[in-house]
Order: sequence, then structure tokens, then C-alpha cells
Amino acid sequence: MNPAEHHPAHALWCDPDHGIVGRIARMLTGQGLHPARTVVLVPYAQLMQVARGMWAARGASGFAPRFETTRNWARSIGGFVPDTDDIAFDMARDLLTAQSLLARAGFGASHNALAGRLVEIALQLAPLAAAELPAERTAWMQRVRGSIEAGRGSEWFDVESALNGVALAWAGSSGYATDVLFAPGALAQVDQLIVLDGVQPDPLIRKLAERFGDRCLHLPLVTKDAPSQVGLHPAADPEDEAERAAACVLRHLSEGCAPVALVATDRALTRRISAHLTAHGVVPHDETGWKLSTTRAAAGLMSALRACVHDAGSDEVLDWLKHVEVFDRGSVLSLEGRLRDRGTRDWRSWCAFVAASSKPQDEALRHLTESIETMRATLVRTRPLGEWLVDVRALLDAAGQWLGLVSDVAGLEAISALHLDAEPGELRGPRCTLVEFTAWVRDVLEAASFVLVPDESESLQVVILPLHHLLGRAFAAVVVPGCDDQRLPASPEPAGDWSAAQREALALPSREALEAAQRAGWAVAMSAPHCDVLWRQFDASGEPVRPSPLVQMLHLDGAAEDAVDPRKAVQVETKPTLHPRPRGNALMPATLSSTAYEDLRRCPYRFFALRQLGLRSSDELDAELDKRDFGNWLHAVLGHFHEALKNDPTPDTQARRSMMAAAEEQATREFGLSEAEFLPFAAAWPATRDGYLTWLAGHEAGEGAVFVESEPWKEVPLARIKLVGRLDRVDATPDGRAFVIDYKTESADKTRERVKDPYEDTQLAFYAALFPDDTLRAAYVNVGEKSSGTQTYEQKDIVEARDALVEGVMDDLERIAEGAPLPALGEGQVCEHCAARGLCRKDFWEGQP
Repeated sequence: MNPAEHHPAHALWCDPDHGIVGRIARMLTGQGLHPARTVVLVPYAQLMQVARGMWAARGASGFAPRFETTRNWARSIGGFVPDTDDIAFDMARDLLTAQSLLARAGFGASHNALAGRLVEIALQLAPLAAAELPAERTAWMQRVRGSIEAGRGSEWFDVESALNGVALAWAGSSGYATDVLFAPGALAQVDQLIVLDGVQPDPLIRKLAERFGDRCLHLPLVTKDAPSQVGLHPAADPEDEAERAAACVLRHLSEGCAPVALVATDRALTRRISAHLTAHGVVPHDETGWKLSTTRAAAGLMSALRACVHDAGSDEVLDWLKHVEVFDRGSVLSLEGRLRDRGTRDWRSWCAFVAASSKPQDEALRHLTESIETMRATLVRTRPLGEWLVDVRALLDAAGQWLGLVSDVAGLEAISALHLDAEPGELRGPRCTLVEFTAWVRDVLEAASFVLVPDESESLQVVILPLHHLLGRAFAAVVVPGCDDQRLPASPEPAGDWSAAQREALALPSREALEAAQRAGWAVAMSAPHCDVLWRQFDASGEPVRPSPLVQMLHLDGAAEDAVDPRKAVQVETKPTLHPRPRGNALMPATLSSTAYEDLRRCPYRFFALRQLGLRSSDELDAELDKRDFGNWLHAVLGHFHEALKNDPTPDTQARRSMMAAAEEQATREFGLSEAEFLPFAAAWPATRDGYLTWLAGHEAGEGAVFVESEPWKEVPLARIKLVGRLDRVDATPDGRAFVIDYKTESADKTRERVKDPYEDTQLAFYAALFPDDTLRAAYVNVGEKSSGTQTYEQKDIVEARDALVEGVMDDLERIAEGAPLPALGEGQVCEHCAARGLCRKDFWEGQP
């Protein structure tokens, strides 16, 4: 027998003597009432199908009563079309109406900012206004107007009072779909009204009951049965809680207890539990629904709007490009790689750079950028909201996103919520900018939600629902996670910012009424045949969390007991992780740079992972500026400065400062840096600049060096590969020797350490190998901002170090080609910030502590 049949809710409906079905059937027979002219009002929509099923299984033959909610009943009587200024319960329309009302009330300058708040207040007042007879709403408004003033004495109170007044007028003057239930025709069609009372009274149902008078019967749905088998599960943290809750559900299903109710007390926790269940092949039906703003369809739509803002960042544009279908995927990835390599966070800076670039590798990216700009330009100008809807749909269609929206359930809901499929002019709104239109779209998607309707032939095993939706339904088992004092307080916080006096005047539920409703819903959950209660002892941040007072009362009453962990321990054979020793002979590189060879010398596995396999993390474009960004900017400044100085040589310090200032502006434009984010480095730059110019004068006078080129790209064939690299700078000495210079912005001690042992210094030796000369010189130039200024650290034995490095390169590559293993060394500071540490599994090697 199904355990759900032993549930008190089953007896509530089907008990022969006291069940709801039997009582209704006997009343209809005893009073000679026709079932079709009897309406049974249920507290929430999902209970309509339950009630009809119970009547079909246990009720009398022939006609059945009409099991309805107030909204469904009103919809069955006749269609309702809200007037222009009515509350439509459609966020797209209501936001526009709120903006119009605020503008008429003198808030034109801030109508966009206040519209969301006004809708929020109006929706709290709407159920109260809808419960009043249409002819009596004006008197109701006058009666409560004085009590809803927030107070006086500050700007916030004045604005809040004004919003309350506008919201009251809006709610009180609106027509509602349920107004038809007060019409004489609707009352004449019903002989008997039966109200199934829930955990909290509904003002509209209370008013309808008054209208029907003696023809209204109240039947309670809340039972007072004692708790049955309640198990308590204290969990260590949120993830442990999610695992235990999923395990409780799976255990009940394996024992034949179905359906199982999973109470949603916290959306993030519920998503975790749902993910665990799905991984085990159990897909729960979620009655609470999803916010449209959290769906992939909404994310793709919002990405298009954010990407079209005139000052959009590169990340916003890339996010959109990854949602569209019209651009080649490989080209988009190439664009992303170029943007990340350059660190270009501002899209306009990238457009300017690629338009001026003469490099062949940027040609294809220039055409792609022009195509992107053509599409972005369609959403630039200000226009009326109706035109925005038409043009946004055209953009989505051109980008290939529209087809994805119409083929997705959430996409269709987003289209409907935003009226993107409406006829032109159907939804009217004021002229607005793209930023204002995007804010409107965001608010609409945030307010809208959708629920997947299950197939009626499908047997639901697990149902996710709010606590009060347990009322009147028979579940074989109930699992209630999130039972801590934060997510399940004994006295819930009332909605809105109304004071206790205002709530009393408006007849809104008081804190005491909400507490009683919470406890009634809790009692329903505890009366299930099997109930599991879970809470975490520590939150994700490590802060201790106490169980809900409702759980503590179970302890005190002795109505529950600690349950055994439902998860089953699985014996896993110990398999220690060994040192990786891959072979890279099948992945021989065609080129070798100084940084790649440095990786090989420091850790062969690092070279294998990052260079041969090509695995590397992408740099974030929206990260804050750090010293590396300053170093890249400085390299660009010095490059532009020396190129300008080469074309117009002058020893004058003031002229050189002017050239340096022009180079600064050029580099700042190229990197898309703003003054605000560059401020920490800008403060130190004057001292750094002056120190460098002083050093340059001494370098030219003492060494007699002459600048030759900046950032040259060099390639030198060596056996089976090419040595490649981009040098910071090359000078020429009076005796004709090349002088290779590499800039450093690190500490002077670290630069000094680099040149201590020429055979350990990979970078300068590698750069020297890019020159055929046997008499060249090489040095690091440390561009410092401290009192020491800029200093030269020359590598004296550079030719010998170069020859040794070339010999080592040839020997290492030969051994790799022969299949020599590339082990992970796991030694020293190399591992501290290595991108390949997660691949080599250093922290899990056999013998590691």
C-alpha cells in the first residue's frame, strides 16, 4: 500500500465520516444543491487538481463541484483587460505605468529610479484593494490614507510618504480581474460557496464569504495530528546539508515512499540538493519556479544589451559574442586571445587600436570588429520603448539569438514577459536611452518567473514546494532542509517597510499572524508519515549557526530523535598519486621562446603542460591594475619615447620630458586606462620618469650607446626549431657591438641576483642567442621609483653564457625527441605560483604530508 495513503491529509479528504469529500457530498444531497452550482475555493492552485482527484476517487457519481482559486474562478467567468493606469500584475506594463504616475506626481527627474519601489508598494496594497467592492474602494482609500504616511522630518520620510500615497491611489483606482466575482451575475450562478481555509486568511475570500452569508461554509484544511516519525539531521556545513538532504530523498524513494516533498526554504540550498538528485537520475518537479533573470535565455538577452552600451567593456562584448551564432567561433576565440594578451579592457580602445594597426595578423580581427560595431550601432540612439522592442528583436534575429529563444521554454517566457512578440505600438512607453531600457528589461526579468508544467501522465517522485503547499496534500515523506534560525525563523519578517501601526490600519498580516501561519505549516510537515529535518551547524563562512526555534521545540517536546546519516559509506581502494613522468616526443615545438625554455629548466613537467600541451589560464580583463600592468604600460611608454627620440634626437631635458609625456598619452590610450584606476601608479611615475631620464643621459654619455630599435621580433633557426623572442630594446655601442637591454620593474636585489651566475640566467643568454654576433653586450635596466632610480645590471660573460645555453637547448630538445620523460620536480619556489600545479597533483603525491 502506498505510504501516502496513511498520511493525515488523505484521511482529511477521504475519511468516510469526517473527510472533506464526504462532508461536501452529504451537504449537497441534504440541501438538494447541484454540484455544478457549488464552488469550492482552495488556498493555492496546485490543490485544485488534488481536490478533483480526491472527489473522483471517493465522491458521488455525476457532476462534481467546481474546485477553484479566486483567480481561476474569475478567469472562467470572463476575460479582463486592465485599463491604461490599472495594476496589470505584468511587470513590463506596471513599471511603465509607475513611471507615468511618478512623472505626473512631480517625480519626473527620478521616475526611473523610483518606479520599481512604487510597483513593490502597490503590489502589497493590491490584494487589500481587490478585496474591497469596486464601489467602496474610494472610501477605503480615504479611510487608510492618513495611516500610511511614513512620517516627516527627513527627505527619506517625505519621499516614502509620497510613494505610499501614489501607490494607494494606484491600487485603489485600479480594476481587478476578480472584480467580476462581486457582480450580481456571478453570484447568481453559484448556490453554495465552500471555503477550504488555509494557514492564513485571504482578504478577498473573506469578503466573498461575507457576500454569500449563510450560503458559505468553511472547512479547515489544517489538521492537529501529532508528529509521526521525525528524524533530525544536524549537518556540518551547507554542502554537507545538501548531500544529506539528497540522500534522505533517495532513501525514501528506495524504500517505496513516494512521492517525496522537498520543502524549499533557501533557493541556493535547494539548487544544490536538486543537482545531487539529478546526478542520481532523479529529476524533481519544482513548483516554486525559476526567476527568468537566472536562466540562460535571459543571460543571452541581457548580454546583447550590455554589449551595445557605448562604453561597454571588452568582457561585456565577448560575453555577448559567445551567445551569438553569426560569427565564426574560431574568430571570436582569436579576438578574445588578442584582447587578453593586450589586456584591453575597454572595447572602444580595442576598436581604435585595431583600426590603426597595420599588422597582417590583425586584418581578420579588424573585419570582425567592424561587423560587431555595425550590429552594436543599431542600439545607440534614444527612442520610444515600442521602437526599442522592435529593434532589439531585429538585433537578436540578426545575431542568431532569436531562434534560440523561441526554441527554449524559458526563452518563450522571456519573450512574453518583455512583449517582444507584440505588435508594434501595442506596448507604449516614454523615450529612453539604452541604459534606461536595459534597466527596465532587467527589472522585468527579475520579477518574472516560470514553472515547468509536468506531463499529466508522468508520476512525480519528488516535488519541490513551499512549506504552506504541503497543506491538504498527501506525501509519503517530507524532507525539510534549511531548518536553522536564519532560514526558518519562528517569527518571519513581515514583507514591506510598513510599521506595526500601518499594518494594523491596512489589515496586513501582523508578525503574530505570520508566526501562527509558520507554525501551522510546520505542524503539517511534521505530521507526514516520514519527515526529515536538516540544518547546518556552520555557514559557508565558518560562522556558527543555531537550529531554528521550531527544531529546538521538537527537542524539548521529545517529538523527534537524531537520525542516522542516510549516506552510505563506500570503500574506495587507495591509489596513491605518483610523480608524473610524461613523454613529449610527439609534441615537439616548432619554436622556443626564452620563457618557454625557462619553464623547461625549472620544471620539465611545467614545460610539457604549458608549452607542449598549450594549457594556460586566460587573464581576466576586468581585474584591478597591478604591478604587471604598470610594467607593460612602462614598456610601451619607453618604446614610444625612444622611437620619437630617434626621429628627433635632442639632448634637451625639457624636450625629452615633452616626448615622454606624449608617449605616456599614447600608451594610456592603447591600454584603455582611466585616470582613476591608474592613480596609484601615476603618483610614483614622475620620480620614475626623472630617474630614467637621468640614467639615459649617463648611459649615452658614459657608454656612448645609441638607440637602434624598440621591441624587435627575432627568429633564429637552431637544429629542428626556431629560437624566437621580442626584445625590449637594442642599442649600439661606439665599437659597433649590439647592446641588448631588457627592462625590469622589480626590486633591485632581485635584478642583481639575476646576473650573479651567468649560466643560471636564461633570459639574457637566450636573447643573446638571437644575435649572430660574438662580441655583443647585454644588461638588465631596472627602472626603479626609489631614490636609487634607474640602474644598469650588465651580464659580463654573456657570450659564454649564450654558447652554453645554445648547447643546452640542443641537448634538451634531442633528449625530448628521443622520448626522455619530463618529470615534475616539485622543488623550491617554482611550485608556489605554478599554473600547472593542479595538473601534476603535487599536493597528492605518494609520501607527501
